[in-house]
Amino acid sequence: MTDLNFIGRVYAAADRNESLVCVGLDPEPEKFPAALQGNPRAIFEFNRRIVDATAAYACCFKPQFAHYAALSAEDQLLDTIRYIHEAHPGIPVILDSKRGDIGNTAEKYAQEAFVRYGADAVTVNPYMGGDTVEAYLKWADRGVVVLCRTSNPGARDFQDLLVDGKRLYRIVAERVAQQWNKSGNCLLVVGATYPQELAEIRAAVGDLPFLVPGIGAQGGDVEAAVKAGRTADGKGLLVNSSRGILYASKGDDFAEAAGVAARTLRDEINRWR
Repeated sequence: MTDLNFIGRVYAAADRNESLVCVGLDPEPEKFPAALQGNPRAIFEFNRRIVDATAAYACCFKPQFAHYAALSAEDQLLDTIRYIHEAHPGIPVILDSKRGDIGNTAEKYAQEAFVRYGADAVTVNPYMGGDTVEAYLKWADRGVVVLCRTSNPGARDFQDLLVDGKRLYRIVAERVAQQWNKSGNCLLVVGATYPQELAEIRAAVGDLPFLVPGIGAQGGDVEAAVKAGRTADGKGLLVNSSRGILYASKGDDFAEAAGVAARTLRDEINRWR
């Protein structure tokens, strides 16, 4: 780790690569090319080639924990994160595990993300309240990415509920910005599929960075998301794409196609920021 905290590191990578692209690493072995089928290290080999092909066009990588744990492939997740840090040391890694639990258990989850896996940031669920997030906030050099207005259709079931005249997602956003972000290491998850809410939350929290899922397979519009969520300096967003980059081709040219997809997304984002 450098002297910069996570947000400093990710913005340094964004400046260096002129990119706000977050490449999601959500392996689905059934979609791998034939050459990797049956390889016991297929997930790591797939990830390694994707990482090498897209690193020049990314500001961060985001492996999704369940895609590894469900396949008993936690060792390949660990090796993937180590590889990114060793081969592309300027690009941070967000471990997308969406943890949320009481204090002593949260401490273990924080150790899992930051010590066992060496992640630069982790996604957390704020539903159980501030004491369950404190364990992550203490790691001032790491990022704490708090679910706020997620990209899925069912987000409206609870996140849109009115509480004292405000939507619940707005209360979460303001709590993070005003109370939890004392070390300047917090981010919010705000989906590209809800650009109106993106703009509302941006107005409420100032320059607090957003992790923005929902581009590509989920149908989010790049122009609308960037215009709604960017900060005055044209930053403030880590725009995630997973399937749209990983499976741009199912052939042996999958890595090259992923690189093209990442570069194309980078350039489209830059057109509007």
